[in-house]
Amino acid sequence: MFPYPEQYRVALPPIITGLMVVWALISRLIFGDASVLSLYPLLTLFPIVIFLHGMLIWDARSMGRLDQSFYALIHSALAFVVWTFAIMHVNGNSFS
Repeated sequence: MFPYPEQYRVALPPIITGLMVVWALISRLIFGDASVLSLYPLLTLFPIVIFLHGMLIWDARSMGRLDQSFYALIHSALAFVVWTFAIMHVNGNSFS
């Protein structure tokens, strides 16, 4: 179906991280500050990224397990920062 399915599998966690940013920007415009409809999808996206990295480490086809672990460590730290700021953006002024 896809010409390079392994590359899509490896690129899925950063794609979801980009989806976090897009969702935070669009949902804030649509739903406003601190909407449950915009917050709950964000709360599920980071655990999905962690789960996908675990699956990539478990089933390391294209890279070795150590390389996948290093990729997961670096991307998970960056994705956590993006996730935190996306949640802060969606909440807006609701904490103050």
